[in-house]
Amino acid sequence: MWKRSCSILPSLKHFHFTASHFSCTPVHFEPTTKICIVGSGPAGFYFAQNVLKKAPDVTIDMLEKLPVPFGLVRYGVAPDHPEVKNVINTFEKVATNKNFKFHGNVTLGRDVKFSELRQAYHAVVLTYGCNEDRELGIPGENLSNVISARKFVGWYNGLPEDKDLEVDLSSETVVVLGQGNVAVDVSRILLSPIDSLKVTDITEYSLQALSLSKVKTVYLVGRRGPLQAAFTIKELREMTKLPGVQTLLQKEHFAGTEELIPNLPRARKRLSELLVATSLKEQEGSRYFRPTFVRKPVEILGHSGSGVVQGVKFEINDIDHEKGITRGTGKHEVNECGLVLRSIGYKGSSVDSDISFDSNRGVVVQQEGVYSAGWIHTGPTGVILSTMSDAYDQSNLLVEDINTKKLNVTNSKPGFSAIEKTLISRGIVTVDFDGWKKIDKVEIQRGTAVGKPREKIVDIAEMLRIGGS
Repeated sequence: MWKRSCSILPSLKHFHFTASHFSCTPVHFEPTTKICIVGSGPAGFYFAQNVLKKAPDVTIDMLEKLPVPFGLVRYGVAPDHPEVKNVINTFEKVATNKNFKFHGNVTLGRDVKFSELRQAYHAVVLTYGCNEDRELGIPGENLSNVISARKFVGWYNGLPEDKDLEVDLSSETVVVLGQGNVAVDVSRILLSPIDSLKVTDITEYSLQALSLSKVKTVYLVGRRGPLQAAFTIKELREMTKLPGVQTLLQKEHFAGTEELIPNLPRARKRLSELLVATSLKEQEGSRYFRPTFVRKPVEILGHSGSGVVQGVKFEINDIDHEKGITRGTGKHEVNECGLVLRSIGYKGSSVDSDISFDSNRGVVVQQEGVYSAGWIHTGPTGVILSTMSDAYDQSNLLVEDINTKKLNVTNSKPGFSAIEKTLISRGIVTVDFDGWKKIDKVEIQRGTAVGKPREKIVDIAEMLRIGGS
């Protein structure tokens, strides 16, 4: 793009000019680099933050399928962990940047095509996370009241797509399959005193259901041994301090670990020591948290008539504690229960057929002009801190590609002006960041009225009425 920059040098009062009175120099302006980020969770916001810091002339449009931002920080973090949500303060600062725009209620693959984003922007960044569940692949997995932990978390956290999930809490026993932090989160929510949940931002409908819950015992079951448990010491310590709850472990699961524990890496050593100490501790309480090891689920058992879950059949494993290798013994046992929560991991998926995607790994494949970060780049592992690190690394690559001309930004791109026309033609109502703040204000007001930080709006139509533009 070429422009003429003409400066008038003398006073204008005599209206007498000569050619020498004008300095006309051709000035070359690089077109503004336009980037689209799809997904408004930690990966998207940290990516935007770093790009805006290192390439301040770039403009960023962030698209989000929900009307509201923040992804798993809003819908994945446990309601009794409000301190984790403090990262939202950082994200809100990013949103105030004049070169950043948020556009909620825009679903890639449905409301706008990936090819349309490629045409409108110099680069497209995919940070939309992993929205599917890994499955066990065993008989009975589709029985009533066998639920993924991801959906259960979405239910109590107010994720619109999970608000109508049917959760039957009339049984005294729950089996959670998996031993990561999410598995411990759902166990803690099930066993927490209802009064402690009343002051969180847990949804009112789930609070009502939990207040009527008959659950007394939660089994947290894993295939491997205590030295391989995937939860962290912070999560375990919270469970050991939960009022009225005993954390019960079988001493035999620790046989053969005594000589190994002192030589473990520090974090693993501390966790293992706490597990052993807890297994020996006298406790009181009428509810029970039972981490159970070396058990492989082979079948979920149900009532033949009603199709409701009745228990889980496990094969008992042998384990080499040092190598973490298990083998089946051929011996089985059954845990009776009325609810099974499957917490064995998330899975990424392609939301548009034009995205280059590795379906085996569940991650986006890099291609020219397309970047990714977070779980859809790395796979579903790690916490917010590791997501931040990946987002910074990948955004540094984008900035480097701009600086080295590897990414062609010399051609003008329309950016959101083109996408907006497309969305309007398709009847899509969007929510900008000011619209989100309106929703935020209403949620806080409703929460304050009942002694909570907020009462999340779970109906998308209501969100759009409040914040739509």
